[in-house]
Amino acid sequence: MNNAVRSEELESVEPADADLAAVSDVEEGIREFVRNDIAYLRRPGAVSAPEATLDPSAEATVNNVNSLIHRVAGTSVSEIEKLISELEALRDVLHAEGQRVQREISGYAQLSQAAMKSTRMIADNVQQWKRAADGLRNG
Repeated sequence: MNNAVRSEELESVEPADADLAAVSDVEEGIREFVRNDIAYLRRPGAVSAPEATLDPSAEATVNNVNSLIHRVAGTSVSEIEKLISELEALRDVLHAEGQRVQREISGYAQLSQAAMKSTRMIADNVQQWKRAADGLRNG
């Protein structure tokens, strides 16, 4: 497939479709590269892949595949970085809320203890008044 025509097609498509098209283009480029590499290796007297030098069309295909991979991966990486920053912000909010809840619980515990002390004091005073009233009636 002609790379210039394919690039024009990618630019005219919506972003989600462009990503899908880019992935398809990458897969197609990889298949073409593998086919060329295998065909080269099957030729009699072919040099092994590490020793072989790429012909200009294969090198262009490799560069095209690499650029497509970087473009597709770039979108994913930026989305992952955005998600990480959102999660970090949520972690900070949850941490602050956890500290606030701990302070509230501590305040309620202190208030509950003060209420219990007050209730005991009132109950003790009522008992003393009741004894004093019983003593006056009996006496």
